Amino acid sequence: MSVTTLLRLSVIIAIIGLVQSLSAQVSVIGDLSQDKDARPGETYTGAIVVRNDTNEPQEAKVYQTDYSFQFDGTNNYGEPGTLPRSNARWIAFSPSYLTIPPLGTMAVNYSVSVPADSPDHTLVGTYWSMLMVEGIQKGSAESSLPRKDKKAQMGIMQTIRYGIQIATSIAGTGTKKIEFIGARIVTQQDGKKVLQLDIRNTGEIGMRPEVYAELFNAQGASIGKFAGVRYRIYPGTSVRQNIDVSSVGKGTYKALVVVDAGGDDVFGAQYTLEF
Repeated sequence: MSVTTLLRLSVIIAIIGLVQSLSAQVSVIGDLSQDKDARPGETYTGAIVVRNDTNEPQEAKVYQTDYSFQFDGTNNYGEPGTLPRSNARWIAFSPSYLTIPPLGTMAVNYSVSVPADSPDHTLVGTYWSMLMVEGIQKGSAESSLPRKDKKAQMGIMQTIRYGIQIATSIAGTGTKKIEFIGARIVTQQDGKKVLQLDIRNTGEIGMRPEVYAELFNAQGASIGKFAGVRYRIYPGTSVRQNIDVSSVGKGTYKALVVVDAGGDDVFGAQYTLEF
């Protein structure tokens, strides 16, 4: 092994030795989506519980963002209150900074004050935004806790944050509607065959529908139903389903794709698929 190679290895080992732990230091207990039906003019409250998973005090900050997502994997965490259906400006929360005792918990309390309807604007359907809980690394510019080792260190600092979706649906209003963007058979890197289905919520209400595909062979006989994942879809957002169809043999099939949003809100589309 050359001297140059040894020097390079020494530098890599030195850097690795200085890298900080990448494990989560704080976590959020409970569901990361909090949904509530409310009427214009009403106020309701909720809480987010943050836990310190270590044996020493930890800090975290809480802040707001808007949130949207699309089937191609795009996620947008915009400034709070900028999306047409953002409820960020309805939300007040406290505290915005936490110092959590070792292995302890603290609550972030929030209230949502739904605006009253006016002659110029009537609330319809679902409005949402996010509260972000982000751990603060010791020794960072934001930290007020003393650092154990006061010597300058080189390392990688990982920021872990949790996004809690706060969704408000105006009770008794809005319609549900789905657009089928497209469907195709895709072979993944691991060899699994999936029915890749892209759908968009073009209605006014957020939903978490059941999605499945029923396949029929050339003789019209059903060869089975194949279930997707119950993803959350807000108005104007879209998701991609990857439904496992690896057990289906080669051939041409008719597919009936169903999005069941509950009650009478069931949507379907038909495709011809080549395996």
